[in-house]
Amino acid sequence: MTTLALKYRPRLLSDLVGQEGSVKALANALRRAKESGKIHQAYLFAGVRGTGKTSTARILARALNCAEGPTATPCGVCDPCRAAEQPDSSLDIVEIDAASRASVADARALREQVQTRPAFCRYRIYIIDEVHMLSTEAFNALLKVIEEPPPHAIFVLATTELQDVPDTIKSRVQIFPFRLIPVGLIEGRLRHVCEQEGVTFEGDSLRLVAEAGQGSMRDALTILDRVISAGDGQVQEEAVREQLGIVSAHLVQGVMSALAIGDTAALVEACRELAEQGADWATFWRELVLAFRDRLEQEAREARGPQELLRWARMLNLLLGRERDLRDSSLPRVVVELALITAAQLPHLAPLDALVSGTAPGLPRPSGPALGPPPVPTKAPQAAPAPEGSRRPAAAAQPPAPRSSGSVSGPVPVSPDQLRAACGEALRGVPGLRALATAPQMATELRWDPPVLRFRFPANVRQTLQDFEREQASPHLMAALAGVLPGLKAVELRFDDPGGPGTEEPPEDRLRREPAFQELLRLSGGEVLEIRRGI
Repeated sequence: MTTLALKYRPRLLSDLVGQEGSVKALANALRRAKESGKIHQAYLFAGVRGTGKTSTARILARALNCAEGPTATPCGVCDPCRAAEQPDSSLDIVEIDAASRASVADARALREQVQTRPAFCRYRIYIIDEVHMLSTEAFNALLKVIEEPPPHAIFVLATTELQDVPDTIKSRVQIFPFRLIPVGLIEGRLRHVCEQEGVTFEGDSLRLVAEAGQGSMRDALTILDRVISAGDGQVQEEAVREQLGIVSAHLVQGVMSALAIGDTAALVEACRELAEQGADWATFWRELVLAFRDRLEQEAREARGPQELLRWARMLNLLLGRERDLRDSSLPRVVVELALITAAQLPHLAPLDALVSGTAPGLPRPSGPALGPPPVPTKAPQAAPAPEGSRRPAAAAQPPAPRSSGSVSGPVPVSPDQLRAACGEALRGVPGLRALATAPQMATELRWDPPVLRFRFPANVRQTLQDFEREQASPHLMAALAGVLPGLKAVELRFDDPGGPGTEEPPEDRLRREPAFQELLRLSGGEVLEIRRGI
């Protein structure tokens, strides 16, 4: 029984679908060959599988050898045209599968065979399929004959991997690209085939088959053949979904709606339902990503706000990022559930301006200005003079601010020695920060300038204190130090330059001291894990 892909294989250039550019160029070349009697003798058809490369090569062979040719519309009834229908039985149309005949010996045998004149036709056509499979030596053996072929020989090379064909070959052939066929054109062709075969179809069933072809007409026709057999001569949408493992559109839309509102319970239930149906997780993931892409396009066309668009874009980006994990994992359901639950939380993320202003849901509104410099302290009564030699900042003479219930009791440390001891003790009492307790002792200068605690270190300890640099804006570190230094807003770290004074402060240090950045970290409860310099 002849399959649909073979029965409806194109036999004229006008039958080719979705390759208008290549069809027009070949038709013009054939017309000029008819007028001048000359034609280029080496072609390379490049494109993905099932887009018509080998079919076009056979059409070209028929068009060149037709009794009325060369012509873009061969008659189809003369002996050369009928011979082109079955190339295996024609002496003048030689089809070679380079995947199985890739050796240099095969190429040399072909080079000798080319010298033989055609038996019955005007030209002898050599169609070499999957030409990229030839070895380097085989390509070298063919190079000369392709560059200067005998007048009676025409070479048509076909490949799905154009990048693997040597440049020396590309420079001696005319390259015709065969592109993926749009879904709409494939659907129209499938509709025509069903009408010719007397097959009934419903709804979007043919659209699903066309999408499953992924730009390949041959694949789409092969799928249609299978669906017709499964549906007893009918093409039904449910049968197509069952044969292709496509999840119900209703379930896909339900998952997308649950993601949009952050309904994790509905997502877990949907995954359970998919598992019970025995659905292919990769196919479901593809359908979901395509549905998200369509929704993002709809939002963009309706000119939604930037935050709304960004939420959909971030969810789509997260889904795309998990595609490889899904393919490689032995537990695809777990990968899907984890990705969906994570994506479900993205709509609830607050904009940065809401975090800074304290208007984001679930965050306390800051008592003072969200951004900008700290308020200037009011003048307080003069405190007793500090001991000789101590470096007491002027702001330290003010009455201490009220402490929180979790703060460490006791007077505010004033002298550098007191600061070193108090800060080291505070850090030592916090799990995860105990390794930083020696940092105050390593400082060459330690100064409390409310609301900033300033450290200065020699250059040779920077590598040792890289954890301290990374954690200097951590809420846990800030809370620990604020227990002994009420009103602490920022920690500043300075390192002496190895080359001497006068070197500009590193940008990452300036970022850590920015009041707006510190306030954002405080409101969001975040911490700095890594700082990367932009390009």
